Amino acid sequence: MASLFTRIVRGEIPCHKVAEDDRFLAFLDIAPLRMGHTLVIPKLEVDRFFDMPDGLLRDIMPFARDVAMRIKQVTDCDRVGVSVIGLEVPHAHVHLIPLDRMSDMDFTRPKLQPGQDELAALAARLRA
Repeated sequence: MASLFTRIVRGEIPCHKVAEDDRFLAFLDIAPLRMGHTLVIPKLEVDRFFDMPDGLLRDIMPFARDVAMRIKQVTDCDRVGVSVIGLEVPHAHVHLIPLDRMSDMDFTRPKLQPGQDELAALAARLRA
């Protein structure tokens, strides 16, 4: 069965796209730690991050860097944190999280519950 992220890539499940090319997709997390929390995934379904083929593994970070620069500009955070955990969804992914303090990247704290309109507006600003 296709992963949740593969279903997003296929357009079966909607998302708030931030960036996309032929190999990668970046979209807003719907339960973010901070507004601007973005997931970057390869379109190829690969469960574990380091099992990605060499070309994808090499190129995902430059793609993520471009997205992170947009996040920093739009959210006016001090920096953008990067995390590869991979336990939530069996599809390789990178979390990009706006940071002003260490606790901004604490995955054990309650997640935000923004509305769809708020996420759509933020995604539009990140794409602009």
